[in-house]
Amino acid sequence: MADFTQNPAPPRFDERRIGERIRELRTARGLSLRELSGRLEISASALSQIERGRMRPSVTRLYQIMGELNVPMAAVFGPEESAPAAPDAYTTPMGEAPGPRWEPGDTAVGRVAVTRRDEAATLELGHGVRYRRLTPGPVPGMNYFESVYPPGSYSSQNAEYVRHRGHEIGNVVSGVLTVDVGFDTYELRPGDSITYPSTTPHRISNQGDSDAVAVWLNLD
Repeated sequence: MADFTQNPAPPRFDERRIGERIRELRTARGLSLRELSGRLEISASALSQIERGRMRPSVTRLYQIMGELNVPMAAVFGPEESAPAAPDAYTTPMGEAPGPRWEPGDTAVGRVAVTRRDEAATLELGHGVRYRRLTPGPVPGMNYFESVYPPGSYSSQNAEYVRHRGHEIGNVVSGVLTVDVGFDTYELRPGDSITYPSTTPHRISNQGDSDAVAVWLNLD
């Protein structure tokens, strides 16, 4: 029998838990509600509603928030996954601020870690989109998720195009996903893959009549 380390994670993160975690990360970095909302170009009231669990952030809004807090998407799951950026952190595209680096003891790299399907943490986001973490522990510079987009759902709150740092690679498992990148539209079916820089305005949607499931690799 193989010897491995199990890393059970909380099974589901609703809007209240997501909001609490965002507030923890914001206050830990000494940012006021108004300062962070200004960086995000949204009202302080809207951000407050997210932090109080009154509003679910969209997929892209959550990426923007985590980016402004200089932590990877996985940081929303818990304190152990929010190591601050190191001085020698890598440089993100288009001359943006350095991204986060992990300390050796904070990662799943260099050991075997297993999370069972029913233990994997799941984010419940805007439009009913669900993101399930596929990495048993944090991996430097990488976020690996399964997404489920219900019919009619979008990655952004009002179907707007958004941009954030990093690079995205997606593969559709079932259903049909529509991915708009810049001025181009791509309809992806099972087995189709796409990659693009997250700094290019983009949005993801499900224009079909059944759930669309995809696996995403996001590089910070």
